[in-house]
Amino acid sequence: MRKTLTELAAMLETDAPAARFKDVIVDGASINTRTIQPQNLFIPFKGERTDGHKYVRQAIENGAGASLWQKDVPNPPEDLPVVLVDDSEKALQKLASEYRKEQHFKVVAITGSNGKTTTKDMVAGVLSKQFSVQKTEGNLNNQLGLPLTLLNIKESTDVAVLEMGMSGFGEISLLSTIAQPDIAVITNIGESHLQDLGSRENIAKAKFEITDGLGENGLLFYYGDEPLLQGLVSKAPGIKSASYGYAETNGLYPKEVEISDEGSRVQLGSERCDWITIPVLGRHNVLNGLAAIRVALHLGMSAKEISEGFSAMEMTSMRMERVTGAAGEIFINDAYNASPTSVRAALGFLKEAKAEGKKIAVLGDMLELGEMEEEFHRAIGREIDFSQIDALFTFGPRSKWTAEEAVRLSGNVFSFEDDHAALAEELRKHVAAGDLILVKGSRGMALEKVIEAFK
Repeated sequence: MRKTLTELAAMLETDAPAARFKDVIVDGASINTRTIQPQNLFIPFKGERTDGHKYVRQAIENGAGASLWQKDVPNPPEDLPVVLVDDSEKALQKLASEYRKEQHFKVVAITGSNGKTTTKDMVAGVLSKQFSVQKTEGNLNNQLGLPLTLLNIKESTDVAVLEMGMSGFGEISLLSTIAQPDIAVITNIGESHLQDLGSRENIAKAKFEITDGLGENGLLFYYGDEPLLQGLVSKAPGIKSASYGYAETNGLYPKEVEISDEGSRVQLGSERCDWITIPVLGRHNVLNGLAAIRVALHLGMSAKEISEGFSAMEMTSMRMERVTGAAGEIFINDAYNASPTSVRAALGFLKEAKAEGKKIAVLGDMLELGEMEEEFHRAIGREIDFSQIDALFTFGPRSKWTAEEAVRLSGNVFSFEDDHAALAEELRKHVAAGDLILVKGSRGMALEKVIEAFK
């Protein structure tokens, strides 16, 4: 977004800036004085612990072109280029929405209980072979992060790939209404957010809100093997949609899948029967790859271009990331998040994977599971296949339930409640060069600290 303050005020339907600042230009937006870029619009918020308005002068000294200023905050600086608004958060969202309406770039919006970041990376990487693409960076996928991302999309961009997260009803609806996607993708429905939403049915309804911002020519791609999504699609006949998944009833499905230590090769179930390589570990990432293929084919890319896009893509860290330890141990860092669905998928990868040595699982707590959290953790413990997995380490008070069930199947179970260093010390006694160690847990467990001890 590149605007004068006069244009900015008009977009926000608020008072024009002081005359001497009316032609000041802002370029993009930021809420962080430490990472602000030249000419960014600084957006301050009144928080519980601090008030961003205290940093407006610092932001401009650090290069910001101008700042918003909430009207209920006294003493707006008359010597600085500021635009007065009723509410900074709503102003940010309105700016992003208005900017989106002006631009001709396409928006691909992605949500789901698991795999949305990986799918975002795949879609952006594949499309970059043919288009100018920008994507959500990090986890800027909420009511602040998504509009910030939109405001920093260059006008010359062809496709913006936006991730949408949520914790309750109405949140994705807001994001979709702001972003007005041309293509929406729902990766799956899992158990994350059961604590807030109570059931998988409610989670599905909340995710389906991504269709709220679709225009009349908008299109939904969804995981067609999920009955909850099938039901929601059937009740929304006005929405154009197409499915992908393993079943042959889907519009796109894999006729053949070859799993290797480098990723997967997929033969598409179509008249052409094209083979496409997905260089991301895990059978579950075949589905994320199919979502990216679905989007790319819709936008006119060939199978050859899609394969080349996959080979050049950059993935966000801590998503099935391969890390080699100092002694030659091989870690699979999947420590960014965890739910029963994603843990089972990661354990499935560990079972299938080839390893020169032992296979070991390090599992941390799965958070936000509500009243069913104990049973979910115990179920994982009962399902550990010790014929394929040599040892289990658990971390966190909830994962103790996993260990209690697993120890009935094998003596190679080690449980730690809150000490990363102690877990790493014990793990070191059991691993050697060539061993494969899966590390999986919710973000709050910070299990990457265990891997750091081996670097």
